[in-house]
Amino acid sequence: MASLVASRAPPGSLPEPEVRNLRQDKYSVLLPTYNERENLPLIVWLLVKSFSESGISYEIIIIDDGSPDGTRDVAEQLEKIYGSDKILLRPREKKLGLGTAYIHGMKHATGNYIIIMDADLSHHPKFIPEFIRKQKEGNFDIVSGTRYKGNGGVYGWDLKRKIISRGANFITQILLRPGASDLTGSFRLYRKEVLQKLIEKCVSKGYVFQMEMIVRARQLNYTIGEVPISFVDRVYGESKLGGNEIVSFLKGLLTLFATT
Repeated sequence: MASLVASRAPPGSLPEPEVRNLRQDKYSVLLPTYNERENLPLIVWLLVKSFSESGISYEIIIIDDGSPDGTRDVAEQLEKIYGSDKILLRPREKKLGLGTAYIHGMKHATGNYIIIMDADLSHHPKFIPEFIRKQKEGNFDIVSGTRYKGNGGVYGWDLKRKIISRGANFITQILLRPGASDLTGSFRLYRKEVLQKLIEKCVSKGYVFQMEMIVRARQLNYTIGEVPISFVDRVYGESKLGGNEIVSFLKGLLTLFATT
């Protein structure tokens, strides 16, 4: 395979030799949503643009958990606009947790790679070609976006939120030594079979779930590559991080420390 680095293409696209090689691959994006009516059309448009410009085969699976703000209605319109082969709405009646949302989405995924990301515009699809490039370079099982390495960073957070995030990541690194720089991020690419195996092993809920995925991956000797990303705080809607989530995170961290 020709080197991706040597044949570097413009940002947001892949070199032509790699595009040819990727035509046998398909990428399924799982988008769990709850009250993302304003953000969903924008993130879907950006995803479609990124994949189309890169010549990558894709599908976007929207898993809405009974959003009261009309997110499901918006998703139905997007399905009509872009086609049901590209946008698949697979809703649930109520909030049932992130892990089960991924399980639900994977049942309908036809891709051999799975991309997970937030629907609130904090993860920009422009990084997806970089994830794919990194995966091909190292034949990684997982590629994780990192805010804490290279030119990665966080924009739009106040000092308190930054301290909480940095502190959580630092404590996690000390206790668990996971071999990855950003454990709490949720912008990742997985081989489909790897994600299925990890979800079977994970028992955590909420924000601890993403952390446990990386810890379990290390236990199972899966390989992890990292791509620096810019994380931007949501433009529309409210953050779902609160005091209860922080307490749950600390409890989950201690549980992982005691059991891994």
